[in-house]
Amino acid sequence: MSARREMERIREAVQAVQGSGGSAPRVGIVLGTGLGGLADAMEVEVSVPYEELPHFPVSTVETHHGRLLLGGLAGVPVVAMQGRFHRYEGYGLREIVFAVRVMRRLGAETLIVSAACGGMNPLWGPGDLVLLNDHINLMGDSPLTGPNLDELGPRFPDMSVPYDPGLREAAVAVALEERIPLREGVYVGVPGPQLETRAEYRMLRRMGADVVGMSTVPEVIAARHMGMRVLAVAVITDQCLPDALEEVDVERIIATAVAAGPKLTRLVSGVLAILATEAPDVATAGAADTVLEPAASPA
Repeated sequence: MSARREMERIREAVQAVQGSGGSAPRVGIVLGTGLGGLADAMEVEVSVPYEELPHFPVSTVETHHGRLLLGGLAGVPVVAMQGRFHRYEGYGLREIVFAVRVMRRLGAETLIVSAACGGMNPLWGPGDLVLLNDHINLMGDSPLTGPNLDELGPRFPDMSVPYDPGLREAAVAVALEERIPLREGVYVGVPGPQLETRAEYRMLRRMGADVVGMSTVPEVIAARHMGMRVLAVAVITDQCLPDALEEVDVERIIATAVAAGPKLTRLVSGVLAILATEAPDVATAGAADTVLEPAASPA
């Protein structure tokens, strides 16, 4: 697909979302497996099923509701994906990040990502929240492969600091205030859907990863390409220690993620409350707004 056509598809989706009503968001939120409960804390103005939005993929994971929500949380206008997309569902990485690009063009300057993950750090356990400070991309691809969308970002975006230090500092402050244990570490993204073997867990741990999952990395790359600030928090749903590996119980994994939901909601709400005191980046928001005009008809 050409860059021009891809930008047209993004514009069409943006216009469809705008036509449904709701306030222009400052923050985009991606809700991972079992973590959709954060949406319950939102003051939802508009809820749109992905099926009703042009060019949106459809989430096939049973625990993902598949809706785009616009509203407010902790005094900040937000747009939230209640259900994300994964490579193991058959989508390419450019399809996976389509919604993130739409959120950016709607006006979101910050992206907050949540995810369920397996824990490889032996000092951490199920239910722990992990603040990501870096990641390793082992998905075998990039959402930026192919024609660059020059209107969104540069051909070779820098990824030396993918997770915003200021947002991480705010998250740590909120965790201390709310007495929420918060780990900090490195996430490795893999394609899935199969989980890893003992040998693979050993390899990933030796590479420097603390947690492993099948999402997050593509969205973060796309967000940083567009100049968004990024905060990511993962919930450990199971321990992946090679010498004590147990057979996967998917229901238990989901239950662990759901049980951690209230902690995640308090943490994200606290960070948003801090963002509510900051002035919006007027220059950045204006740059996004200029792309919302309908595409000109070919001559």
